Amino acid sequence: MEDEFIRRAASSTPPYMPPAHLRDPGDNWVYAPDGTKYWGAFGAAGLLLWHPEAGILLQHRAEWSHNGGTWALPGGARRLNESAETAALREAAEEAGVPGDVVTVLFDTVFDLGYWSYTTVVARAEEHFDPVMGDAESLALEWVPIDDVDKRELHPGFAASWPQLRERLT
Repeated sequence: MEDEFIRRAASSTPPYMPPAHLRDPGDNWVYAPDGTKYWGAFGAAGLLLWHPEAGILLQHRAEWSHNGGTWALPGGARRLNESAETAALREAAEEAGVPGDVVTVLFDTVFDLGYWSYTTVVARAEEHFDPVMGDAESLALEWVPIDDVDKRELHPGFAASWPQLRERLT
Protein backbone atom coordinates (compact mmCIF):
# COMPACT_ATOMS: atom_id res chain seq x y z
CA MET A 1 0.00 0.00 0.00
CA GLU A 2 2.73 2.50 0.95
CA ASP A 3 4.74 1.63 -2.19
CA GLU A 4 1.66 2.30 -4.35
CA PHE A 5 1.15 5.72 -2.72
CA ILE A 6 4.80 6.67 -3.23
CA ARG A 7 4.74 5.52 -6.86
CA ARG A 8 1.58 7.51 -7.62
CA ALA A 9 2.76 10.60 -5.73
CA ALA A 10 6.00 10.60 -7.72
CA SER A 11 4.26 10.23 -11.08
CA SER A 12 3.87 13.19 -13.43
CA THR A 13 0.10 13.27 -13.02
CA PRO A 14 -1.85 13.73 -9.80
CA PRO A 15 -2.69 10.49 -7.98
CA TYR A 16 -6.45 10.85 -8.39
CA MET A 17 -6.36 11.13 -12.20
CA PRO A 18 -8.13 8.53 -14.30
CA PRO A 19 -6.15 6.72 -17.00
CA ALA A 20 -5.17 8.86 -19.99
CA HIS A 21 -7.83 7.38 -22.29
CA LEU A 22 -10.58 8.48 -19.84
CA ARG A 23 -9.24 12.00 -19.14
CA ASP A 24 -10.19 15.23 -20.79
CA PRO A 25 -7.53 15.97 -23.44
CA GLY A 26 -6.74 19.25 -21.65
CA ASP A 27 -5.48 17.34 -18.59
CA ASN A 28 -1.91 17.08 -19.79
CA TRP A 29 1.47 18.77 -19.47
CA VAL A 30 2.87 21.21 -21.99
CA TYR A 31 6.67 21.32 -22.14
CA ALA A 32 8.60 24.50 -22.88
CA PRO A 33 11.70 24.34 -25.09
CA ASP A 34 13.84 24.39 -21.91
CA GLY A 35 11.91 21.46 -20.42
CA THR A 36 9.80 23.50 -17.99
CA LYS A 37 6.35 21.97 -17.72
CA TYR A 38 2.97 23.70 -17.52
CA TRP A 39 -0.34 22.02 -16.68
CA GLY A 40 -3.10 22.23 -19.28
CA ALA A 41 -2.80 21.24 -22.93
CA PHE A 42 -5.14 24.13 -23.84
CA GLY A 43 -3.78 26.49 -21.21
CA ALA A 44 -5.01 27.01 -17.69
CA ALA A 45 -7.10 29.47 -15.72
CA GLY A 46 -7.62 30.43 -12.10
CA LEU A 47 -10.09 32.52 -10.14
CA LEU A 48 -8.87 35.39 -7.99
CA LEU A 49 -11.96 35.84 -5.87
CA TRP A 50 -12.15 38.98 -3.73
CA HIS A 51 -14.64 39.70 -0.99
CA PRO A 52 -14.49 43.28 0.38
CA GLU A 53 -14.47 42.19 4.03
CA ALA A 54 -12.95 38.70 3.89
CA GLY A 55 -10.15 39.32 1.38
CA ILE A 56 -8.83 36.93 -1.27
CA LEU A 57 -9.76 33.24 -1.43
CA LEU A 58 -6.49 31.27 -1.46
CA GLN A 59 -5.82 27.58 -1.87
CA HIS A 60 -2.94 25.86 -0.07
CA ARG A 61 -1.83 23.45 -2.78
CA ALA A 62 -1.42 19.74 -2.03
CA GLU A 63 2.20 18.64 -1.65
CA TRP A 64 2.02 16.26 -4.62
CA SER A 65 0.90 19.04 -6.97
CA HIS A 66 3.15 21.20 -9.14
CA ASN A 67 4.74 23.72 -6.72
CA GLY A 68 2.95 21.89 -3.92
CA GLY A 69 2.82 23.43 -0.48
CA THR A 70 2.46 26.96 -1.84
CA TRP A 71 -0.59 29.22 -1.75
CA ALA A 72 -2.35 30.10 -5.00
CA LEU A 73 -5.73 30.50 -6.63
CA PRO A 74 -8.21 27.72 -7.30
CA GLY A 75 -7.76 26.84 -10.95
CA GLY A 76 -6.50 24.33 -13.44
CA ALA A 77 -6.42 23.07 -16.99
CA ARG A 78 -8.83 24.40 -19.58
CA ARG A 79 -10.86 21.87 -21.51
CA LEU A 80 -11.01 21.75 -25.30
CA ASN A 81 -12.86 24.86 -26.56
CA GLU A 82 -13.52 26.07 -23.00
CA SER A 83 -13.18 29.78 -22.32
CA ALA A 84 -10.82 30.90 -19.60
CA GLU A 85 -13.69 32.39 -17.60
CA THR A 86 -15.69 29.15 -17.76
CA ALA A 87 -12.61 27.13 -16.79
CA ALA A 88 -11.77 29.38 -13.83
CA LEU A 89 -15.33 29.27 -12.50
CA ARG A 90 -15.59 25.49 -13.02
CA GLU A 91 -12.26 24.81 -11.30
CA ALA A 92 -13.13 27.13 -8.38
CA ALA A 93 -16.46 25.35 -7.92
CA GLU A 94 -14.77 21.92 -8.05
CA GLU A 95 -11.82 22.76 -5.80
CA ALA A 96 -13.30 25.29 -3.36
CA GLY A 97 -17.09 25.07 -3.60
CA VAL A 98 -17.34 28.57 -5.05
CA PRO A 99 -21.02 29.18 -5.89
CA GLY A 100 -21.18 30.76 -9.34
CA ASP A 101 -24.29 32.77 -8.51
CA VAL A 102 -22.41 35.00 -6.03
CA VAL A 103 -19.52 35.80 -8.39
CA THR A 104 -19.25 38.95 -10.51
CA VAL A 105 -16.35 38.87 -12.96
CA LEU A 106 -14.42 42.17 -12.98
CA PHE A 107 -11.56 41.59 -15.44
CA ASP A 108 -8.95 39.07 -16.50
CA THR A 109 -5.24 39.07 -17.22
CA VAL A 110 -3.35 36.66 -19.46
CA PHE A 111 0.19 35.36 -19.13
CA ASP A 112 0.90 34.08 -22.64
CA LEU A 113 4.06 32.20 -23.63
CA GLY A 114 2.87 31.51 -27.18
CA TYR A 115 2.68 27.75 -26.64
CA TRP A 116 0.84 27.93 -23.29
CA SER A 117 -1.15 30.55 -21.39
CA TYR A 118 -2.61 31.14 -17.94
CA THR A 119 -5.58 33.44 -17.47
CA THR A 120 -6.34 34.94 -14.08
CA VAL A 121 -10.04 35.74 -13.88
CA VAL A 122 -10.59 38.39 -11.20
CA ALA A 123 -14.01 38.49 -9.59
CA ARG A 124 -15.90 39.86 -6.62
CA ALA A 125 -17.84 37.61 -4.24
CA GLU A 126 -21.14 39.42 -3.72
CA GLU A 127 -21.86 37.29 -0.63
CA HIS A 128 -19.54 35.70 1.90
CA PHE A 129 -19.45 31.89 1.88
CA ASP A 130 -17.32 29.25 3.52
CA PRO A 131 -15.12 27.50 0.95
CA VAL A 132 -15.25 23.71 0.88
CA MET A 133 -12.46 21.42 -0.32
CA GLY A 134 -14.01 19.42 -3.12
CA ASP A 135 -11.02 17.32 -4.12
CA ALA A 136 -7.52 16.26 -3.07
CA GLU A 137 -5.80 19.29 -4.63
CA SER A 138 -5.95 21.43 -1.46
CA LEU A 139 -4.41 21.27 1.97
CA ALA A 140 -6.55 24.24 3.02
CA LEU A 141 -8.73 27.04 1.69
CA GLU A 142 -8.77 30.44 3.37
CA TRP A 143 -10.02 33.96 2.94
CA VAL A 144 -6.86 36.03 3.40
CA PRO A 145 -6.87 39.82 3.94
CA ILE A 146 -5.38 41.62 0.94
CA ASP A 147 -2.52 42.99 3.06
CA ASP A 148 -1.57 39.46 4.18
CA VAL A 149 -1.56 37.64 0.82
CA ASP A 150 2.13 38.27 0.12
CA LYS A 151 3.03 37.11 3.64
CA ARG A 152 2.24 33.55 2.52
CA GLU A 153 4.57 31.28 0.57
CA LEU A 154 2.97 31.89 -2.81
CA HIS A 155 3.10 29.80 -5.96
CA PRO A 156 5.86 31.43 -8.08
CA GLY A 157 3.50 32.40 -10.91
CA PHE A 158 0.97 33.92 -8.54
CA ALA A 159 3.71 35.70 -6.57
CA ALA A 160 4.95 37.32 -9.78
CA SER A 161 1.49 38.55 -10.78
CA TRP A 162 0.10 39.48 -7.33
CA PRO A 163 1.50 43.07 -7.14
CA GLN A 164 -0.18 44.09 -10.41
CA LEU A 165 -3.40 42.24 -9.56
CA ARG A 166 -3.53 43.85 -6.12
CA GLU A 167 -3.01 47.29 -7.62
CA ARG A 168 -5.91 46.79 -10.03
CA LEU A 169 -8.18 45.60 -7.21
CA THR A 170 -7.40 48.50 -4.92
